[in-house]
Amino acid sequence: MPPPLAPPVQRTLKQLGTNIGRARRRRHWSQADLAEQIGASVSTVRRLEKGDPGTALQHLISVLFVMGEIQCANGLLDTPTDRIGLMLQDKRLPKRVRQSRQEEGEL
Repeated sequence: MPPPLAPPVQRTLKQLGTNIGRARRRRHWSQADLAEQIGASVSTVRRLEKGDPGTALQHLISVLFVMGEIQCANGLLDTPTDRIGLMLQDKRLPKRVRQSRQEEGEL
């Protein structure tokens, strides 16, 4: 049995599922319409819309693609937007950089 999900993860999955359902309805698509477009079953779409953590990532990305929002996935944790990663990287930067002896001789 997998470990329980952290409450913020559960809430985010549920919200994402709600958002998928609303976006589908705004487009006047049935669950069957969306399932056909992403190459999945209607039960997979239902699980996505419920925020089921066991739903394959490929289905989520396919939903973003057919809804014209795939760029959202492309930007996730991309270097310019990864605040924490950049902060950790900056913490490891040297305090100063000295010119190497080899470079000194070239000048």
